[in-house]
Amino acid sequence: MHEPLLHERFPALRETLPHARLGSGPTPVRRLDAATGGGEIWVKDEGAYGDGGWGGNKVRKLEWVLPDVRRRRRRTVLTFGALATNHGLATALYAREQGLRAALALVDQPVDDHVRAQLERLRASGAKLHFTRTRARTIAALPWLLARHAAPLPPYVLPAGGSSPVGALGYVEVALELAAQVQRDELPEPAWVVVAVGSGGTAAGLTLGLRIAELRTRVLAVVVNDLLRLDERTLGGLAGKSARLLRRRGADLPAAVTAGPLAPTVTRAWLGAGYGSPTEASEEAGRIASEQGMALDPVYTAKAFSGLLGERAAGRIGDGPVLFVQTHGPRG
Repeated sequence: MHEPLLHERFPALRETLPHARLGSGPTPVRRLDAATGGGEIWVKDEGAYGDGGWGGNKVRKLEWVLPDVRRRRRRTVLTFGALATNHGLATALYAREQGLRAALALVDQPVDDHVRAQLERLRASGAKLHFTRTRARTIAALPWLLARHAAPLPPYVLPAGGSSPVGALGYVEVALELAAQVQRDELPEPAWVVVAVGSGGTAAGLTLGLRIAELRTRVLAVVVNDLLRLDERTLGGLAGKSARLLRRRGADLPAAVTAGPLAPTVTRAWLGAGYGSPTEASEEAGRIASEQGMALDPVYTAKAFSGLLGERAAGRIGDGPVLFVQTHGPRG
């Protein structure tokens, strides 16, 4: 398997920043047809990434996170999510494959058949589940959770969605992969990359990675989660922490990284009633996407795609090529 592009670009990281390949890239890009509206709309299908039937953005983050867990000699990963967390399930399954344990603190979300089925998968994963109900109760329970899973060292604490400075490197890698695809003329340089934002690591990593690649592409982060603070300052802060991590580990980052604010453009206009609740726009976007051969999650990636279509129709992202990052994928 090829080494990660971050290691190729910054050889010093080979010794200081471990990586475990969990999928096969690069993921494909293709142009959607004119039924999606004016201008060029492209899609990068991250659902095609991941071995064993698992796709989406979770695998990209775990490729950097799980080796970091081992580097720190921890045995348990403690992470957070809602009842139907794909991140939590992916963490539990991939951690188990590598001889690690997972503990999940879960907050409530609207319950439907999908959520009930996902809870059964979580219970079958071997992870220890803690139903903390709300974000406030999760924070209050954190000292107990840390003590409960300290055996013998404290657990490795991974933020919701894997959106730590290490986890965000998964989408720095994707941005470098995209830049290589542009260089090979597989698609034009996008004016915008549009992505769903549930915890921030994907958008932050793309923002940093595009700067490292010295592309002019901007990131539009469509917020789909009202349980976390997900604004430009927060996402820019995470991108900055990832940049500092790379520098500490030996990467000589280009000047473009600090040329202007390191933050995506964030919109909450397509969130609707909140996390886990579909909207009329997301349902319509899901229908359009299905006609284009894309299967979108109705409360996550469909909201992001509705944001792309709506922002393009309103003229807020111009008429240049736009790339939609499809982060939803098959689940093994």
